[in-house]
Amino acid sequence: MGTVQRWMTRARHQRLNRVCWADRSHVPQRVRRTSATLERRILELRDTLKQSDLGEYGAAAIARELEAEGRSHLSERTIHRVLVRHGALDRRHRVRRPAPPPGWYLPACAAREAELDSWDFVEGLVIAQGPEVEILNVIALQSGYPGSWPDYPYTAARTLDRIFEHWCHVGLPDYAQFDNDTRFQGAHQHRDVISRVMRLCLQLDVIPVFAPPREHGFQNRVENFNGRWQSKVWARFHHDSLAALQHRSARYIDAARARLAPRGDALRTRRRVPEYFHLDLQAPAHGRVVFLRRTDDNGGVVVLGHHLPVDPLWPHRLVRAEVDLDEHHIDIYRLRRREPLEQPLVCTVDHRLPIRRFTE
Repeated sequence: MGTVQRWMTRARHQRLNRVCWADRSHVPQRVRRTSATLERRILELRDTLKQSDLGEYGAAAIARELEAEGRSHLSERTIHRVLVRHGALDRRHRVRRPAPPPGWYLPACAAREAELDSWDFVEGLVIAQGPEVEILNVIALQSGYPGSWPDYPYTAARTLDRIFEHWCHVGLPDYAQFDNDTRFQGAHQHRDVISRVMRLCLQLDVIPVFAPPREHGFQNRVENFNGRWQSKVWARFHHDSLAALQHRSARYIDAARARLAPRGDALRTRRRVPEYFHLDLQAPAHGRVVFLRRTDDNGGVVVLGHHLPVDPLWPHRLVRAEVDLDEHHIDIYRLRRREPLEQPLVCTVDHRLPIRRFTE
């Protein structure tokens, strides 16, 4: 009501085409922000000028260098704000660093050159005088395209069917991200387990990615969608049966997808499932599997049940372990949210997956 009254006061009960809007706010209607590439160049110039003979590396010196490079549109005040934003001044204070881009731990996703589907379960929901249900949810990182399937009980085989059904409908992503649920990853008590969901991904040229155990942030996209589904479907209506819940969930998903129709072009880049594809669970696994992990006290991680020494100087830090099943080795990269673009290779460990029959 306050907004309506304010506009009525400014209009003074006149018709809109007769109102003088000369007293509108002087706040700029469009704010032009310095690009991330140019901000990185400013920081690079500051580090370079620190070592120069003249020893001047403030905003004025950086402005002169940028002008020599043909970038004279930046003022010293703008350069100073960039330095403050990145905490690059000699006077130290708390720095609120910008959040890394979505999917920053996978360079192709961070550059928006690859699509990633995040999968997760919602558990602990019970229909009144009925069974406990589970909901398998998925949402795409780039396009935001969702999917949801209430059912019970969810076995590994039924989970695989739902994933395959979704990909047949919308196409294949480049990456599929899961948590460490046994229905996704397989049994944890054995080494070198390649689950049926992982085999489906590998045979469709989709790289499976597993988030760190008990780690927040990596599954935020699908966790946020889980909350929306529960508030818009589960909490708003009374469901007499599983069929009623499935019907209501399908209507919500259709509405959510319709709202994303202007962004539907992102689905066109997804590969189609081969027409005569048949999953062979006994075929040898080929391709890559990615594990996001945090190192222990000694700088080591556990991948596929094997403890791998990474770096004793990198304890309790994030790493990305890429298991190459064709070249028989594991590449481990350092990860830092503060420097999302710097992901150096730390070490390479030889690893050959044993050939054994898949137990269904």
